[in-house]
Amino acid sequence: MPISRIPSGIKGLDSLVEGGFPAPSVILISGTAGSGKTTFAFQFLMEGAKKGEKGLYISTLSERTEWMLRFMSNYEFFDPKYLEDGTIIYEDIGKDLGTLDNMKLIIRINEILAEHVPQRIVIDPINVVNNFVDNYRQFLFELVTLLKNWSAVSILTGEIKEGEKYPEDVGYTADGIISLLMKTEDNVIKRYIQILKMRGTAHSMALHPLDITSNGIEVLKARF
Repeated sequence: MPISRIPSGIKGLDSLVEGGFPAPSVILISGTAGSGKTTFAFQFLMEGAKKGEKGLYISTLSERTEWMLRFMSNYEFFDPKYLEDGTIIYEDIGKDLGTLDNMKLIIRINEILAEHVPQRIVIDPINVVNNFVDNYRQFLFELVTLLKNWSAVSILTGEIKEGEKYPEDVGYTADGIISLLMKTEDNVIKRYIQILKMRGTAHSMALHPLDITSNGIEVLKARF
């Protein structure tokens, strides 16, 4: 039986993953600060919204919606009407961190999912939760199981430090891992993307140049 897939919304990426992300699945997008993780996530949500798919963006940072809208509005792919009409829902669980234990936090996320029944989900960033739960790996297992039970395609963003490939605890549970890289070459910072893991998918493992412009993220022809 062929695997159902949905388009990522990232120009040049779907051809590297047999046409799109497996559905359902949980995909980790990892990278250092400024590598484009949140931009990737919103491009993914906007792609679904344009097709009439409900999207859910869960922030763990307690950032005001207005701040996010101000930064994202610089991109041509971003259309605020989808947040205004409820096609994309913005939820903040940052205020719940530190007050809810592992299971209560999972229950809170499940309540959000049940209320909105999204087809595309983003949790940005997931690493922050590690500072507030007793057993992070167990929490991730419960979270990923929950997300898959809703038959959605979910993106978890994970910030890494220089020299790290991806957050291993998150990568262990995820169906796919995509790394956004920034390398200094001839005193110029250049961007790359690499697909490290994608279950059920014959995917490229090459380093592909990445461009971020007013149009958003675009994957260019492989260099290696």
